[in-house]
Amino acid sequence: MRASVLRDGRMVYRDDVPDPVPGPGQVLVAVKSCGICGSDLHFAAHGAEVMSLSGQMSSAAGGGMNVDLGHDVFMGHEFSAEVLEAGPDTETHAAGTLVTSIPVLVSGTNIEPIVYSNTTLGGYAERMLLSAPLLLPIPNGLSPQHAALTEPMAVGLHAVNKSGIQPGEAALVLGCGPIGIAVIAALRLRGVETIVAADFSPKRRELAATMGAHQTIDPAQGSPFDSVHPAVVFEAVGVPGIIDDVLRRARHGTRLVVVGVCMQADTVHPFFAIANEINVQFVLAYDPNEFGDSLRAIAEGDIDVTPMITGSVGLEDVGPAFDDLADPEQHCKIVVTP
Repeated sequence: MRASVLRDGRMVYRDDVPDPVPGPGQVLVAVKSCGICGSDLHFAAHGAEVMSLSGQMSSAAGGGMNVDLGHDVFMGHEFSAEVLEAGPDTETHAAGTLVTSIPVLVSGTNIEPIVYSNTTLGGYAERMLLSAPLLLPIPNGLSPQHAALTEPMAVGLHAVNKSGIQPGEAALVLGCGPIGIAVIAALRLRGVETIVAADFSPKRRELAATMGAHQTIDPAQGSPFDSVHPAVVFEAVGVPGIIDDVLRRARHGTRLVVVGVCMQADTVHPFFAIANEINVQFVLAYDPNEFGDSLRAIAEGDIDVTPMITGSVGLEDVGPAFDDLADPEQHCKIVVTP
């Protein structure tokens, strides 16, 4: 079977990966499309650092990941697929049904996220295993490429839900990469009347406006807080210094939602947060209902993800696609079509 795997920090094409075999409760699927996520890019470049931080997490916080970077790593968690066959004693959708799923595989009593693994295949492969109870049929003739973006759009929806924002409140989105764009789309779906987006990239600001931002700002021309006084700020950049800058500049009572994943140590001055009574909310992923809501929103045309897809590659070109995504002026989301 063909797949693209992470090896020594690079995505490598293989044509000798063993075919997965579904167990009880599992379904073998043919991958139709898989989006390349920014977290995959980061893991490829900084996998050792990610593993080190993961190892420092306590068991009460969910423990760490068990991935050996000395062996090939399977990735790809933004996928759509076609049902091929079910495992033993497993009822599921008919063969040929197009589906998507939250990226989790259940094997007996073991639950493994489909994110980074030496053993569990992800969407950068011809075929993979999914859990039958978690499958969601793709409705309304939605294209597999568009359905694959359910996962990142659910991340944006979760951040907006956690913020508690109301239509009459102003929102500022810092960073217009795929997750910032997903936040903007969810804000528009919520009916928020003032959505402001800030990014250094002209292409990303243009995309933000297409996806629903009412105003875009180039931070090189001055702080967004010089002209905008948002009730809620969404930090979707994920680099050191951004959170502290918000704490310094935001107005009293602002709600800060941190959706960007910063892997480096960061420094904040609590004084500013205290003085301004800033409410800070860190968010991660989504729940199953939000995943389903995102799929429906895309399928029913409430969110048009077409402008986000800026490229498509086969499994043999995943490595170059990882390199291309480093340029924000060139791409937002590249999808892999096995």
